[in-house]
Amino acid sequence: MNRKTIVYIPVVLLVLFISSCTKSIENVSRPENYYPGTFSDVFEAFWTGMNNNYIFWDIDTTDWDAMYRRYQPVFARLNINDSADVRKSVNYFRLMTQGLVDSHYNLSFGYGAVADSSIDPAYSRKMDTIHRHVFYPQYVVGYMDDGVDGIDNSTDPNEVRYAIAGTINKNILYFYCNIFELKSSYESSTNNDIKKVLDYFFAKLANPEGLKGVIIDVRGNPGGEVTDLNFLLGKMVSSPLTFGYTRYKSGNGRLDYTPWAPAVITPQAGSKGLNIPVIALADAWSVSLAELTTMAIHTMPNGKFIGETTWGANGPISSNQNYNGGQFTASDFLYAYTSSSEFKYLDNNIYEGKGFPPDIAVPFNENYLSQKRDAALEAAITDILQ
Repeated sequence: MNRKTIVYIPVVLLVLFISSCTKSIENVSRPENYYPGTFSDVFEAFWTGMNNNYIFWDIDTTDWDAMYRRYQPVFARLNINDSADVRKSVNYFRLMTQGLVDSHYNLSFGYGAVADSSIDPAYSRKMDTIHRHVFYPQYVVGYMDDGVDGIDNSTDPNEVRYAIAGTINKNILYFYCNIFELKSSYESSTNNDIKKVLDYFFAKLANPEGLKGVIIDVRGNPGGEVTDLNFLLGKMVSSPLTFGYTRYKSGNGRLDYTPWAPAVITPQAGSKGLNIPVIALADAWSVSLAELTTMAIHTMPNGKFIGETTWGANGPISSNQNYNGGQFTASDFLYAYTSSSEFKYLDNNIYEGKGFPPDIAVPFNENYLSQKRDAALEAAITDILQ
């Protein structure tokens, strides 16, 4: 995705959700990758790619056939060798995709006058109403007794991974990370401070005597690697936890789907499970795997979600080499970044494009922040200690 947030800790918004389940894509036709001869080539490749690969046609209200009838003649009149027409085409693609429910969806262009341009429908819809992105650890530290924090920029100097863990009121264990790449940092051959944060956190989980609750803070977290679900939450459960279901495209038909398969958190070695409250803190900037983490915590018998309704990008992402649906390149003119599978929560609701709602809503409060206070964190503390 081309959306990026830099607040205290630089974050590249990775929203990759890589499933452990793969299936053959043999004999499934895809838009060809070739240098475009005409805008008709580009349009046909893009329309077909969306028609075949887009995963949300069962819930999306966009009339894709109407888009063909409306825009096929429009693109046929454009000259691909005219830079003005090339720029016009981006607006037409924006109009075609502006209502898509997939909140991961992004179009990027690498051709001529529009090289490095992009379209992000979900962000465009939210940009005038969503509050600013906040780096919450700067406020949380004022509530903490002790703890440890650290960074890892060994993989990519432009992507700083940050995590902090500690206790609040001496009996609440708190954990935050700015992106879900915890397992890769922990298992990295390069020394980094994320390891010591996780060692601290896992040691507290292994010996929870005296703890009254755990808070997992994913506010502002854009998602990351699916392996972190088991790596982190698997330390908190003693038996497999089903928190939802996923399904994939099984063919080129818009509604060709595989059966729903359970999405499960698997206990990790040494996990004894927790019989104390586990609270997820999430906000409107919690995206993708941060939302799935919130949903999984909400599913725990002792789990709860406090904060704001999340972003609404729940569909897993993976390479289209593994799946019938998902990302594709249209005629070497544009690249479509889109979910490769569909996710529904345990309650059988699909929260794509809507966001997952909290058990206890705590709206964004700029006045609190100006006083160095964190309203959602205070609500979580109260809920645990009451």
